[in-house]
Amino acid sequence: MSINLEELIQKASQDFREAKTPAALEDEKAKYIGKNGTITQLMKGLGALPPEQKKTEGARFSKAKNEVERLLNLRREEFANQALLEKLSAEKIDVTLPGRGGQRGGLHPVIKTWRRVEAIFKSIGFDVADGPEIEDDWTNFTSLNNPENHPARSMQDTFYIDKKDSNGLPYLLRTHTSPMQVRYARSHKPPIKVIAPGRTYRVDSDATHSPMFHQVEGLWIAENISFAHLKGVYTNFLQEFFETHDLTVRFRPSFFPFTEPSAEVDMMFTSGPNKGKWLEISGSGQVHPAVVRNFGLDPEKYIGFAFGSGLERLTMLRYGVDDLRLFYEGDLRFLKQFQV
Repeated sequence: MSINLEELIQKASQDFREAKTPAALEDEKAKYIGKNGTITQLMKGLGALPPEQKKTEGARFSKAKNEVERLLNLRREEFANQALLEKLSAEKIDVTLPGRGGQRGGLHPVIKTWRRVEAIFKSIGFDVADGPEIEDDWTNFTSLNNPENHPARSMQDTFYIDKKDSNGLPYLLRTHTSPMQVRYARSHKPPIKVIAPGRTYRVDSDATHSPMFHQVEGLWIAENISFAHLKGVYTNFLQEFFETHDLTVRFRPSFFPFTEPSAEVDMMFTSGPNKGKWLEISGSGQVHPAVVRNFGLDPEKYIGFAFGSGLERLTMLRYGVDDLRLFYEGDLRFLKQFQV
């Protein structure tokens, strides 16, 4: 593996300098050290190298990543200092103005989506489960057929906590709400129909990702639940959520450790501004037999499906928002648009 990392670092430095806004800078960051960034992808390929070469190349890539992060933080500081100077020079306080009265609040758009999703699934017999946001390694990863050192773990940059579980592994902020599948299934008897909406955390931030975001997991386990049930339930959910039947849904083969077969769910509006455009909306699949076994159930007897959808993604599509970060900047001018 021969990669000119110096040129890569110089290109990143140039792109950071040419970014005109903080949002543009974060988009440039995603190109290099984001979830699908160039350096991130290079580091994922280390597993295929011989041990000695892996050690050498790993050190090179880590050094390059650290340098890119240093350049990124320097540019971030420049934007922060510039914004502070502009704010100090522009703001004037008129102490003679009357005080502002209290205003009526409203639900955040993501919470409105959360409640809407719950209402739709409750109407077809699903329970709603809630659980801890701080998880142990087994429940968050291993029980979902994602054991220690599994390559799929590298796809989830994780916030770990300085506290060990009973297996000597650190606790973490859950990276998805999938652990609730295990917790709920181990405390309930089949048939199991449940959704688990909630906050999740990953070290990721750009126009379509946030370090804190919301997911809803769905699980239906019984003796005769097929992929056809998954297609019917989720297609019906999308039609109800977007209040239209003018959309087409497809299930595209994919890979998730906890399902087999697995599928990405895409949808396409057949009318409106998004007409003819396929949009990725969810991950799904038939629950893997190993996961069913970790539920405490016999995979020879019980079968079912699971899916996971981002509540921010659903909210963005429903309301036509193109930057996820707007939901969390606290700008009342933006948030008041949804208080109808």
